[in-house]
Amino acid sequence: MMASDEDFLVKEATAHWAPRFTTNGVAVSDFNKITASVKRWADWADAWVAAGSIHHDLGREALGEERFLSAGHHLSTASVYYHFAKFVFVDYPDEMKAAHELAVSALNAALPHLNPAGQRVEIPYRESTLPAVLRLPVGVSKAPVVIMISGLDSTKEELRSTEQLFLDRGMATLALDGPGQGESEYHFPIVADWEHVGTAVVDWIEQREQLDSDAIGAWGVSLGGYYAPRMVSGEPRIRACAALAGPYAWGDVWDQLPELTRRTFTFRSHLANQDDAKEYSQLLTLEGRTESIQCPLLIVFGAMDRLIPKDGAERLARETGGTLLMLEDGNHGCMNVAAKHRNKTADWMAAKLGVRLPSA
Repeated sequence: MMASDEDFLVKEATAHWAPRFTTNGVAVSDFNKITASVKRWADWADAWVAAGSIHHDLGREALGEERFLSAGHHLSTASVYYHFAKFVFVDYPDEMKAAHELAVSALNAALPHLNPAGQRVEIPYRESTLPAVLRLPVGVSKAPVVIMISGLDSTKEELRSTEQLFLDRGMATLALDGPGQGESEYHFPIVADWEHVGTAVVDWIEQREQLDSDAIGAWGVSLGGYYAPRMVSGEPRIRACAALAGPYAWGDVWDQLPELTRRTFTFRSHLANQDDAKEYSQLLTLEGRTESIQCPLLIVFGAMDRLIPKDGAERLARETGGTLLMLEDGNHGCMNVAAKHRNKTADWMAAKLGVRLPSA
C-alpha cells in the first residue's frame, strides 16, 4: 500500500466517522489524541488497542477491588475502543481479528456489571448461530424487546449508548451480530435477505419467558437501516421498525461510497474484488419488498449524509407511508445531531410497542 494511500485512509476514517466515535463512547480528548498520532493506516489498530488497554486495565483493577459498577463501565468502554481498532481495518485481517477478539472479550467481562446487566446469547441460524447481547429492563417481568441491527462496520460491541435509550423506557434490547457482522462475519457473508434472519431471531424470542413476543421492534443503523426494513418485510411478528441512515438500494450508491466502505463490504461479503462486490451489492435492495411492510415505520435520515443520498429515505417513506424524520443538518447516522433523533426514536418505539411512559 502506497504511503499516500495510507495517509488518505486515515483522513477518510477520521473525517467520515468522528461524531459516531464520540457519541458511542469514545472521549473527545481520546479521539483527538489517537487520530492525531496515527500517520499511516497500518498503525490505526495499534493506536486504538493501546488506548483501549488503558480502560481495560482500569476495569480489571476495579474488578479486583470489587467496584463492579466501575468495572462494567471501564470494560465496556475498552470494548468500544477495541472495536474502533478493527471496524474497517480489513486490509490487515490478522490485526483486525486480534482487536476484535479483545473487543468481544472485554464486553463479555463487562456484561454482568452493566446497569442493567447483559447476557451473551446464541441464536440458531442455518448451520451455526448468531451471537447477540440481551439486556432486560429493571422491574419489567415480560418486556417488549427491540432487535438492534448494526451496519456494515458496526457490531454489538458499539451499541451500549443506544441500548440505554430503550432500556430506560422499559424495553429489552437484543443487539445482534448478523451475517457479515461482528463475530458472525467469519462464518457468514453479508446477505440481502434479512427477512430470514428476522424469522430466526423472532423464533428465538418466542422461546424466552422474559420477553413479550407480541411486542417486538427492530432498529437498524446505516446498512442496518436497510436490514431492518428488509427484515420486517418478511417477518410480520415484528410490530414496529426504526431505520436510521439506511440505503434503499445499496448498489445504487456504490460508486460514491468511501474507499474504506467499499473495501469493507467486499471483505465481509467474502468476495475476491470490488468488481464482484459491486455486482453483489445490487442484491441489497428494498425494490419489490416495501409493499410487504405492514408495521409502523420510522425513517430517520440526515440531509447532509455524504455516504448515502436522501432520495432513498424519501422513496421508502412514500412507498410505505412511513414517518420520515429528515434532519437537514444531519450527517451519516445523524451522530452530529444526536439530540434531535435518539430520544425521539426511543419514545416512538415505546409507543408502538405499547409501553406507557411516565407523564410526570
